[in-house]
Amino acid sequence: MRFISLLVVGCFSSLAVAADVPGSQDLPLLPRPDDAQIVDYRQAAQLERLYPMGSIRKISNRIRSESQLNPRGQLTAVTYELPAEHTAQAAFTNAREALQKQGAELLFWCQARDCGENSLWANEVFGNAKLSGADTEQSYLLLRLAAPQDNSLVALYSVTRGNRRAYLHVEQFDASAPLGEVLPTSATLLRQLKDTGKLDLARLTGDPQAPWVTLLSRGLNLDTTSRVSISGTQAEAWRQALIAAGVRNARLELGEMQAPGLHFELLR
Repeated sequence: MRFISLLVVGCFSSLAVAADVPGSQDLPLLPRPDDAQIVDYRQAAQLERLYPMGSIRKISNRIRSESQLNPRGQLTAVTYELPAEHTAQAAFTNAREALQKQGAELLFWCQARDCGENSLWANEVFGNAKLSGADTEQSYLLLRLAAPQDNSLVALYSVTRGNRRAYLHVEQFDASAPLGEVLPTSATLLRQLKDTGKLDLARLTGDPQAPWVTLLSRGLNLDTTSRVSISGTQAEAWRQALIAAGVRNARLELGEMQAPGLHFELLR
């Protein structure tokens, strides 16, 4: 009887492995979502890739967004189908958190209709019909890995289809040339602050930088009801710079953390 039980378990394990697309594998930097299977796997040695940093639309037969990256390099793309008991949003959140724990920096983050039409993401951006679903059931995130891998990008896209099947698409793109300075969007900074309750900008160790002051002030002023605490060795200087940029004094408090970098915490 024990032999039969082990045989059954072994058969099910083999079936689970066989369900993956032949030749596919997980990305080393991300754990596989629980009980998910790989339904699409692609690699390309050299190509130019479009990564939107804004809501997308199609104009004159071309994809347009407020901002975008067009690096050239090596691509590895993995698409997971999630089990019925797991949601696309939960898999997306778990992947984001895993990448942030490794120091990845969020560049652009959108959800639902803020991303634009799902059909454009599925067919034009990712070229993968399996990602077709409802506009209201999609999330997209573009991240930059921490040094020394800071010329690599990771894109996450999750969606739930009309038949309630959920998918998580993950791409790692290793650029063949330095990406240079790439700033996140103001809306992304606010989304991260409101979703996670904090915003850690560890590389902002010096005096306030004008481009970052503009980004942060615009982000904070997208929701004028929120209050935050600011921590870091240069926290007071950043606080004054944000006030000068138009953020109300009463919304900004000094925190106690004196760690390097700049750190915001949402005050509930």
